[in-house]
Amino acid sequence: MTVPELEHPADGVTPAIARPARADPAAPAASGGANELADERTRAIPVPELPPGLDTPCLVVDLDIVERNLARMQSQLDARGVSLRPHFKTHKSVALARLQLEAGAHGLTVGTIGEAEVLVEAGIGDLFIAYPLWLDEPKAGRLGALLDRGPLSVGVDSAESAARLALASHGRRHRPAVLLEIDSGERRTGVTPDAAPILAQAVREAGLDVIGVYTHGGHAYAGPSAVESAAADEMDLLRAARDALRAAGIEAPVVSAGSTPTALRSAAGSVTEERPGTYVFNDRQQVGLGGAPSDGVGLFVAATVVSAVVPGQVVIDAGGKTLAKDRPAWAEGFGVLPAYPDARIVRTYDYHGVVAIPEGT
Repeated sequence: MTVPELEHPADGVTPAIARPARADPAAPAASGGANELADERTRAIPVPELPPGLDTPCLVVDLDIVERNLARMQSQLDARGVSLRPHFKTHKSVALARLQLEAGAHGLTVGTIGEAEVLVEAGIGDLFIAYPLWLDEPKAGRLGALLDRGPLSVGVDSAESAARLALASHGRRHRPAVLLEIDSGERRTGVTPDAAPILAQAVREAGLDVIGVYTHGGHAYAGPSAVESAAADEMDLLRAARDALRAAGIEAPVVSAGSTPTALRSAAGSVTEERPGTYVFNDRQQVGLGGAPSDGVGLFVAATVVSAVVPGQVVIDAGGKTLAKDRPAWAEGFGVLPAYPDARIVRTYDYHGVVAIPEGT
């Protein structure tokens, strides 16, 4: 049984859903530096109870834990007066999206037109495409078709993408609302706060309305010691962008931050909305970063040992196609085996996971 990272969805893995009864484990005591604390947290991930007869490798979702995760994030953001607009990309499940909305989420975030199409077809609206779309055909036509069915918000980080967005929405039933993407330190996409008024003016000249600013504090994933500063960056730079727009006579009522490890840390000050995604399931990375409690992992991979002929190791049938082939630089191995916390998944091939077994285990 391993706990995977969620950045790379599994290909061809059979899903299963279970609701085992279990007691909440005690939280581990903090000790040592940031990475030592992260290791201590992940070691405390409890061993899940599995339904019988699984054909491995198999994803197992514990709905009790998922529902607890949804309620925890929703209640904590509600207490702060901050809206929750969770990201659909983690689960890509209409059923789980409905659970998030029923728990109190204020709309959903998507990263692609395809994700938006799935949700709209299921009758779910109030969507924000948090991605700087470059609208050539056929994407322009697909987005236009969505706008004929209901309103959308879309992220923009350049005048050129705003112009294409305006062209794609011309003559459609609804015009998209625009949020300006602000780079809060990840150095991926987004403009600096001082450039926000210039970009906003370009959006308005294209005939679209700017309703807010957004960012993604993805640099929190650099390691446990990076989370607090990444959350502060989100708050500071979003506030600076909002203030720059306000000084230019442009109100931006939506101030949206995003990332599971920073969600509860940046939900303060000028921030009005959070967009976490992984919190629905959580994983060993979120536990290590402090973004989830050790008993908050609701998705596991059931695996079978298929070879033990090499001394000091076993091989499981969950490899890179299931667990992924990359990992956080600060974390050991490619997953956690809750029943054997000293074991390490040291290598992954497409269909093989190599697990180093400490002597005496």
